[in-house]
Formats: sequence, structure tokens, C-alpha cells
Amino acid sequence: MTILIRPYADPDETGWLRCRVLSFLGTQYFDDVKTRPTTFELPAVRLVAEAENEIAGILDVEIDGGLATIDTIAVHPDHARKGIASALLDAALPELSDRGATEVDAWTREDPVANAWYQATGFAEAYRYLHVYKGWDEPSDGLTAPDGLTLQTAFLHAPVERETELRARFARVHICRRYLRPLEVPSTGNPR
Repeated sequence: MTILIRPYADPDETGWLRCRVLSFLGTQYFDDVKTRPTTFELPAVRLVAEAENEIAGILDVEIDGGLATIDTIAVHPDHARKGIASALLDAALPELSDRGATEVDAWTREDPVANAWYQATGFAEAYRYLHVYKGWDEPSDGLTAPDGLTLQTAFLHAPVERETELRARFARVHICRRYLRPLEVPSTGNPR
């Protein structure tokens, strides 16, 4: 199978969405559904991996000064475990460095495959906190909604130190991890 890594183009929208939805479906981010690709105000590197005439992988990275943040990395389930995510990252890193980024970060939850991939590709965990979901059938004790509204569901952030307490109260609690990787600074060709 031949994989072509290339910049994202507007006609890729449907394939981008399909790849993202299907790849996220089997993860703890299953409900992070988008109906349009992310748009970026800051500079960004947007790549797709094309295989067998379909979008098999996507990578979007936004650059804010020296920090590049992975917004989306996803591989279509029919093409998983073939090195596509690593190929996308390898293609993006030189471009990120050329645009002035000195480090790249990403956020993920507890999915073993995602965490193993970040660690295998040179990222180190730098920070963690909790994502907490209050379901419609879980008590709202201690949670408030603006006047006139009734709290049904909620998405909350909490310190990781409250993990045991919050897992006892809510069915869906995830450790959210920030991974960080330094980037090589491009050579200017001038000896110091």
C-alpha cells in the first residue's frame, strides 16, 4: 500500500471528517464530534495521508510562537497500525521547526494506544488533570446552573488529586495528559 503525505486541501473536508469521526469513535474522545474541520487563526500545519484513494490519516498542528500544539491526529481504523500517524508527524516536524516552533505539545486521555504512541515518538508527559462528565442521570449536588436553567449534563475540569473522589461520584472521569516534545532548531548554515 502506498501512502501519500500531503497538505490538506478544501476538497479533503469530507474525508477529513470521516477519518476523524471513525478514528475517535473507539477512544475516550468518542463524543468529540466535529461537523467541519478546525479553522485556525494562527499559522498551522495541516497534513493528510492518502491511501487507496481515501484520507487514511490527518494531522493539524497550530503554531503559537515557539509552541506548536497538535489539534488533531487521527488514523482511519481501516489503516490503523501501519505507521501513518508517525509518518504524518515526521512530515510535520521539519515544517514546524522552520516556522519557529521549538516544542510541540498534545493532549490526550487514558487510551493506551495513544499514550504509547506519544511516548514512542519522543514525547514526555508534562502535566495531567481530570476531565469529568456529569451525565443526565447523575446527581447535581454542589453543581449550579445560571438562573432559570436546570443542570442536566456537564463537562468539568478538576485537579488529578480528586480522582478517587470523582470516580466514586461520576461514571466518566478521564485523566487528561499533556505531552511535550522539544524540536530541533533548523541549522542556519553559519558556524558559530
